Amino acid sequence: MAVITGAGSGIGQAIALKFAAHGASIRILDVNPDSASVTREQICRNGGDASVHVCDVTDQSQVKGVLGELFGRERVHILVNNAGVSHVGTVESTTEADFDRLVRVNIKGFYNCMHAIAPHMRDNGGGVILNMASIAGSTGLADRFAYSMTKGAVIAMTYSVARDFLAHNIRCNCISPARVHTPFVDDYLKKNYPGREAEMFGKLAKAQPIGRMAEPGEVASLALFLCSDEASFITGADYPLDGGFFNLRG
Repeated sequence: MAVITGAGSGIGQAIALKFAAHGASIRILDVNPDSASVTREQICRNGGDASVHVCDVTDQSQVKGVLGELFGRERVHILVNNAGVSHVGTVESTTEADFDRLVRVNIKGFYNCMHAIAPHMRDNGGGVILNMASIAGSTGLADRFAYSMTKGAVIAMTYSVARDFLAHNIRCNCISPARVHTPFVDDYLKKNYPGREAEMFGKLAKAQPIGRMAEPGEVASLALFLCSDEASFITGADYPLDGGFFNLRG
């Protein structure tokens, strides 16, 4: 059984659908039950097994309560930490409220879920934890001060958990995508570049050497592999899914 946070849309939804198509039972933890229910309905309509559990991952008591109920009924084999928020701004323009919000969701939310699930996996023969990071966590991107900081923390937490739980058969990896074409991108362009959406989309797409953004399904395919037995020799790794961003620029 797989627990996936933030699976109401975009990358999280694609991962949930991909895992379900390969036979996994999906438990969605999301603060927004309406969007999460859309994902659940798609899975169930295709004959899969999924349920929605309303949970604010920034609240440790909620996370422990929801996961504790699941642990009482079934074994969790996989955790995908995907719930997160984005932000555009420099260190100067980032407010304290912005900063605190990103830390709560993108760092503390990941910590809360891993903190709750690691003992369960340890006591039940192991498991796989997959964290969604970003290339922003490993390189300097303009106007991404707080977001980059949180994704750098996700990568560091991934390495630490992988090392600490090697002896307990728990693998922990992360994926660092470059730009992915999700509803967030479309909403951002509509809000900030009205009437110029297509032009700006093209510019953002071409920032990747491969000449386009990734699709959520491509991230989901890598996630499926890393959480499968075929990846049993892989732990403590940060996988860039970057269209050549790191190595092929210039």
